[in-house]
Formats: sequence, C-alpha cells, structure tokens
Amino acid sequence: MARVEPFKGLRPRKDIVDEVASPPYDVLNSQEAREFAKGNDFSFLHIVKPEIDLPEGTDLYSDKVYARAKENFERFQNEKILIKDDKKNFYIYKQIWKEHVQIGLVAGASAKDYQDDVIKKHELTREDKEKDRMRHIETLNANTGPVFLIFKQIKEIDDLFEEAMQGEPEYDFVSKDEVRHVFYVVRDENLIDSIKDEFSKLDYLYVADGHHRSASATKIKIKREKENKNHTGNEEYNFFLSVIFPHNQMKILAYNRVVKDLRGLCKAELFYKISENFEYKETEKKIPDSCHEFCMYIEGKWYLLRAKKGSFDEKEVVKSLDVSILQNNLLDPVLGIKNPRKDERINFVGGIRGYEELEKLVDKGGYRLAFSLFPTTIDQLFQVADSGRNMPPKSTWFEPKLKSGLVTHLLED
Repeated sequence: MARVEPFKGLRPRKDIVDEVASPPYDVLNSQEAREFAKGNDFSFLHIVKPEIDLPEGTDLYSDKVYARAKENFERFQNEKILIKDDKKNFYIYKQIWKEHVQIGLVAGASAKDYQDDVIKKHELTREDKEKDRMRHIETLNANTGPVFLIFKQIKEIDDLFEEAMQGEPEYDFVSKDEVRHVFYVVRDENLIDSIKDEFSKLDYLYVADGHHRSASATKIKIKREKENKNHTGNEEYNFFLSVIFPHNQMKILAYNRVVKDLRGLCKAELFYKISENFEYKETEKKIPDSCHEFCMYIEGKWYLLRAKKGSFDEKEVVKSLDVSILQNNLLDPVLGIKNPRKDERINFVGGIRGYEELEKLVDKGGYRLAFSLFPTTIDQLFQVADSGRNMPPKSTWFEPKLKSGLVTHLLED
C-alpha cells in the first residue's frame, strides 16, 4: 500500500514562475548552469546549483557551496520570490511537449515505503552523490528537486486528476525548451482524501528518475527518526518531494553512447570483432526501429547492427536489455570498457539531443564512434524493478524533464 501526503508547498509568485523554474540540478553542468541563469536573479539554479555564484573552479562539495545554497534559499524567501502555502495541499503537474501529455501528482512520498520496497528501484546509487544530496537537503532543511515516480495506471486516479484540473491553473507557462507547464493546487479536503485513499490501494510505486534524491531523503529520515525520541512517522522528514505519473503516459527516449577510441583497432579489425555477435550493414538509418538493433556511426557513415541469436539470454530480464547487449557483446569485449560508470573513454548522450549530436561529437574528433539505441520500454523497467534487479547505468532518459522550483517541500511544517 503506497502512502502519499499533502504538504505546505513553498512556491514562486505567479508573475515570476517562468523565471524561477529551472532544469534539474543533474541535467546541467556548472558552466551550462551559469549560462542558463545569467542575468536572472530569480532562477532556482541559484539554489540547486549554487556554485554558479562562486568563482569558477570551486570544489562542488566544499562548505562554501552548501552555505551559498542556504544563503540563496533564505534570500528567495525573504524577498518573497518563494512563498509558503498556509495549508497542506496536493498539486497536479501537467506537461505538454509537442504531441505528448503527462499529468502527475505532486506529493510527499513515503521514505518508509522506500525502505520497505513499496517504492521500487531499478538503478544503483553512488555514495558520493548520495552524500552530496543529503548535505544539500540537510543544509536547506528541504527537498528542492522532485523525484520522478511512476504507478501502474488505473481509471480511478485518472478521474481524480481530471477533477483536480477543473478550475484555473495556478501556473501556465512555456519554458525555453518549448515544454508547456500547467500547475494546479488541490485544496479541497475531500478530493485530497480521495487521492490519498486511491493511492493507498496501489501495491507499488516505481522510481523513474531520482534514485539519489530518494535514497538520500530516506537516509535523512532514518537519521532524524533515531534522533527524535517522540518520532510518530508523520513528521515532514518522513516524506520526500515527488511527482507521480501513470505509466501509460511515460515518454522514454534512448540513452546513447559515444566512445573516444577503438582500443588500438583499425576499422577492419573493429568490424571483424563486431561480427562475432552482430550482423551489420551500411545504412541510411540513424535510429534503430526495434529492440536488439543498434545504429553505429564511424568515419562519417552509419551502420545497422543486429544482435545475433544466442548472443544474449532472451529470458534473462537484465541481460536482454539493449544497453546490456551492447555492453556485454561490444563495449566490453571489443573496446575494453568494463565499467561504464567509471571509464572515461565512454560518455552518454540523452536521446533528446538526437542523432545530430552523435554525429557532431564524432565529426569534431573528440570521439571515434557513436551508438544510437532503441529506448528501454516501460514494461522492461517494471520487469527489472519487480525482480529486484538493477539496470546498467544510463539505461533510460525520461522526457520532458520535471522543472525544479515550482514547489519545494520543507522538512519541518
């Protein structure tokens, strides 16, 4: 049974919401964030990427960075850039990107559900990233970036979402990436109770994006629970900021790969080794049409690769993922990339950038070859998470991204 709770959101004024809203902290590097927020004192990047207000080259994990985040967070509140709601609400967040529409519930998800595996995961987390998020949350005493959760769609929740969107939205704007963001405040107590009740009937929620944020928030909950002799389980630190979408509205793009060198191989040797596990031919295709197909770009030409039968176990949920097939049959044995999490010879390119970005990276000379993949499906995500397994790194790219700054969850009411 999944638990979701309303909360007193800290939100931007209507007149500046489009200036406040920012990309997630982990989508932009520091230089990109500086450029994005340039000339905009309202940008939420001053809170989630506070190094942009410090000299270039500042250690991202230094005391100064977290102190500046707190200083900026307090300034946003003192200057009424962000204003706290006077009662606990749910919120509905609707995103429209081209022809795609997704509608999610903004709520406090239960850290205990995360502990008890009611909230299921599909990725490993890194300790250094967890520590960074924990310190950011602890310093601000708030969740500033939402976790992207999924539930298996049911009509009853669809109907409640539609009911919640009957009035005028609180915010309605189009961001620089041409995504429309429509945001509703759910104040009606009966509707809030109905939403809580329907979610309590769900067996599981699933982390789509935000494994480090959810893991970090849960560790803070555990820490504060031990410190609080009067812990009840209802304190705000028991919940973390989430947007929860039905699975049938998800848009998953490929997470593509680029590699810096051929491990000393010439092109002919590369193709000879590839032929052990893949059929290949030159192609006009730049994006694969189906699972187990890959498009490879090298020296100005694209090649279609198809995994040979027997090169992977079709019944094994993780090994049959395309990211696993590519890693286990080509990146590791042919190119020597054994740990893609740490190997500096490989990089990852979100599908939102298109095949043009792959061509550009290779043509400019920084990389020797690129791989365009077929997107991981939502059913594959469920299968991996339900089995208690983990996907390889960079297996999914969800689009559109959730904006940070539309609402913040404070850990003390």
